[in-house]
Amino acid sequence: MRIRAKMVVALAASLVAAGLVIPAVQPAYAASLTEVTSFGDNPGRMRMHVYVPDARPARPATVVAMHGCGGSGPGFYSGSEFAGLADRYGFIVIYPSATQQAGFGNCFDTWSDAAKRRGGGSDPVSLISMVRYVQQQYGADPDRVYATGSSSGGMMTNHMLALYPDVFKAGAAFMGVPFNCFAGAADYPPGSSQCTGGNMNRTPQQWGDAVRQAYPGYTGPRPRVQLWHGTNDTLVPYSLLQETIEQWTNVFGLSQNPTSTDTPQSGWNRRRYADGNGTVQVEAYSIQGAGHSLPSAGMAAAAVAFFGLTTSPSPTATASPTTSPSPTVSPSPTVSPSPTLSPTPGPTTPPPGTGACSVSIELNAWNNGLTENITVTNTGTTAVNGWSLVFTLPGGQTITSGWNASYSPSSGQVTARNLAYNAVIPARGSTTIGFQATHTGNTARPGSFSLNGSPCTIA
Repeated sequence: MRIRAKMVVALAASLVAAGLVIPAVQPAYAASLTEVTSFGDNPGRMRMHVYVPDARPARPATVVAMHGCGGSGPGFYSGSEFAGLADRYGFIVIYPSATQQAGFGNCFDTWSDAAKRRGGGSDPVSLISMVRYVQQQYGADPDRVYATGSSSGGMMTNHMLALYPDVFKAGAAFMGVPFNCFAGAADYPPGSSQCTGGNMNRTPQQWGDAVRQAYPGYTGPRPRVQLWHGTNDTLVPYSLLQETIEQWTNVFGLSQNPTSTDTPQSGWNRRRYADGNGTVQVEAYSIQGAGHSLPSAGMAAAAVAFFGLTTSPSPTATASPTTSPSPTVSPSPTVSPSPTLSPTPGPTTPPPGTGACSVSIELNAWNNGLTENITVTNTGTTAVNGWSLVFTLPGGQTITSGWNASYSPSSGQVTARNLAYNAVIPARGSTTIGFQATHTGNTARPGSFSLNGSPCTIA
């Protein structure tokens, strides 16, 4: 037994010398999305899921990936490309789930006084607890922490970079707003919001002062910022991209004129703002013709490249957990916006039988607009591979943009078809799609739905 013990110690020492690690405490099995139920101070009452790839260096980077309103951490995991990139490059991904109910519900708090103060409480403190947990449990590198997110998650990305510049190295915000754009919870919902009403216009100095006041006296390095916005976004107006550019260029003391412009991909117009050393501190992508539908294919990879994480990890020796793993929650598709252009339908299977699907609806309406999230559950015993959901919009409603499906036509009897990444609805599983629409006064929900030709019950 002594000989065996010595062999184990020698093996561990050789692994450490080679730059490989066996985590001392590993509460989640690698390469699975796992919920962590106790991660520290959690004033935002948030949920935490973590994805730890099989192959990772001794001190892996951490990416905090945040969903849009109405979404969840598991949903953003299954509906975005960050986990696949984590497998390739060896970084850990934290997928938080917000529970705040302003606006659409399950939004990240970027409006309250507590959330606007460093260490003030609410969601920002919960997110920092998640980051610290990963550093303690997996030996993650505290000098390589990054934030990204879509819509509400993009707003929180800018928020965290302002509040905790000493924690985050860089961030990539999709369809976000500048830090301190919202006056309060009442200003958050679309339609009544001064921030997202399309008229927000402050000077670069005013925007920059908001960031500087978030952490008074801080003189250290600031996280680099990448920004993404669709030119046809009406939910979070495209004009807010310019306001956010003005905020961060002012924080960095950069000119409002980009140091370079290019088109790295068709429809992606990029502006870059570099400092005197040639380091790009701010870059902004205008996605031509896109609505509230980012990130789409390839954008997560561009964000990870901006973070500087695109090097393959050295292999990591993994051991069985020394504690019982927390329960794993099966990921559900995200309600965060996903691309609706040029979908690639998956193969089709025979439709489920009558009554083999159910639909639940979350509708939020304002003056002349509304959003609707539709969760479709396959109540049958076999998976649906390739689907179309048919419903009739009430009179006067017209879809202007959508996520997680393609929609045609935009009014009357509408058919929503799967995209390439969510073609399969497992038996007893579900997927969530959604759209934004205008209306002329009738904000009713569709009265019936059919999945692959079979009628669904409405929950």
